[in-house]
Amino acid sequence: MENEIVTRLATLGHPQRLAIFRLLMRRHPNRVPAGEIGEALNLKPSTLSAYLSALMRAGLVTQDRQGTSLRYRPDMAAVGETLDYLLLDCCRGRAEVCAPFPLPSSSGSETMSDRKYNVLFICTGNSARSIFAESILRDWAGARFTAYSAGTKPYSELNPFAVQVLQDKGHDTATLRAKNVAEFQVPDAPVMDFVFTVCDQAANEECPPWPGQPISAHWGVPDPVKAEGSDAEKSLAFQHAYGALKNRIKAFAALPLDQLDRIALQKAVDDIAKDEAPA
Repeated sequence: MENEIVTRLATLGHPQRLAIFRLLMRRHPNRVPAGEIGEALNLKPSTLSAYLSALMRAGLVTQDRQGTSLRYRPDMAAVGETLDYLLLDCCRGRAEVCAPFPLPSSSGSETMSDRKYNVLFICTGNSARSIFAESILRDWAGARFTAYSAGTKPYSELNPFAVQVLQDKGHDTATLRAKNVAEFQVPDAPVMDFVFTVCDQAANEECPPWPGQPISAHWGVPDPVKAEGSDAEKSLAFQHAYGALKNRIKAFAALPLDQLDRIALQKAVDDIAKDEAPA
């Protein structure tokens, strides 16, 4: 076991291998195509292949083939095994010594309090998907959640197809606007309890740690802005994106937050991403 841990830590000691691993962790539980990883990190195919092979040899990453595409995701059993070894051996089980921030308890048994929660949805442009999510959560469960959205590279205006879908669904769009994620990273910004990325590109990007270590998950939805064809076909793509997000947000709003510890809650929001059926 110790030799395996040493190999894993040595493998992650290389900056670009660590960058790949961190990207895959942000995208968990999704499998990420090799080409997307290379594009996000600006790596040549041969270089990327060598780094991925090293991560797989160390047991940190698994590979699956879907058609002609190779897809990757972290081996969470190995990740947990590595962290457990470091905690139990190096820290002698003292989470309060090794943790980078105060933990609710060493067993993770403390539940979240019964209060109103701040939720941030992040996309690249903040013109459609994250705006959908903000509007749906606000109207569906505004008594329990304060919903926000932002973009890593926001457009100046909301997508007109997205606005039309929201209006057709009865949402108030008067106060909606595209916002930069930086607005929520200043000292006086609301402290987030949950942060969800709803597009793959935003999840692939590096973001500073959020104050308070909110629960985070990736709920990637295909980009309706890229839809081609007639206006009717484009509108249908936006309808599908709206439906997928509505399903996920309904499942999220139904979670008994005050009864789940952090570990159970993290698993629950990760599992929500596996539901791809539109409403």
